[in-house]
Amino acid sequence: MTEHLDLPTPQVRERIARGVSGWPVLALSVLVIILSGVVFLVGIQQKENAAILSLVGLSALFGLAALIVLAGLTPVAPGEARVLQLLGRYTGTVRTDGLRWVNPLTARRRVSTRIRNHETDVLKVNDADGNPIEIAAVVVWQVEDTARAVFEVDDFIEFVAIQTETAVRHIANSYSYDSHDTDLMSLRDNADEITARLSEEIGVRVAAAGVKIIESRLTRLAYSPEIAHAMLRRQQANAIVAARTRIVEGAVGMVELALARLADNHIVELDEERKAAMVSNLLVVLCGDRDAQPVVNTGTLYS
Repeated sequence: MTEHLDLPTPQVRERIARGVSGWPVLALSVLVIILSGVVFLVGIQQKENAAILSLVGLSALFGLAALIVLAGLTPVAPGEARVLQLLGRYTGTVRTDGLRWVNPLTARRRVSTRIRNHETDVLKVNDADGNPIEIAAVVVWQVEDTARAVFEVDDFIEFVAIQTETAVRHIANSYSYDSHDTDLMSLRDNADEITARLSEEIGVRVAAAGVKIIESRLTRLAYSPEIAHAMLRRQQANAIVAARTRIVEGAVGMVELALARLADNHIVELDEERKAAMVSNLLVVLCGDRDAQPVVNTGTLYS
């Protein structure tokens, strides 16, 4: 069962920022810079001071404008987004890769949208029965909402790491390592169901950070060293009991079949005492862990 978490409502959500291709802006800025240089050269060749000051000032104005425009050029790599913020206010996210141009006054924060892995350390926790176990998991995740990843939590990478560890501990506490009841799930016998619930719980925990969980898997699951030997002996005992139970069930079925075939084919008439003797002999042969030694009976059961 997924743990219920009362998470706050997100204050911001991602929206696509208005941006244009940066290449035309770059070409225009270069032309303006060239024009600024030409105006400057023409200005310093003038003889009148007023003309010189006017042209040089105009050249400086063109150059400053070009530099301001160039400051808005933003390269965006594949698998990457830029979160824009103007005077403390979120204005949008640029996801289109390539050279883009945005408002030069905005702050641009780079956020990776690539698929990432996070592997927890080996955690020592108690399972539902109180047995100490060692457990670790790997989580595959990706930023889905860049605005929430940047503004809803301080550090979304650390947030994912801590919430993943918390979810792994909670899952380990909720189930037994090895359950004797076939109706109950266990960490060892129901790995697929457990990892599905782990992914669901981690997804609920990190949703506030705009993170999507793609998959999670347990990478280590074992009893702690201090009880591992005792638990191994218990597992071996359980395996022996289960094997013996299966052998006895099969042997009883074979004895029933043998007695039924003998009776149907009228091979031999057996009274209750002879049936009991045959059942005993067949069960000894079928259930024994050693090869049976044949014994030739030259007498009867009654002498």
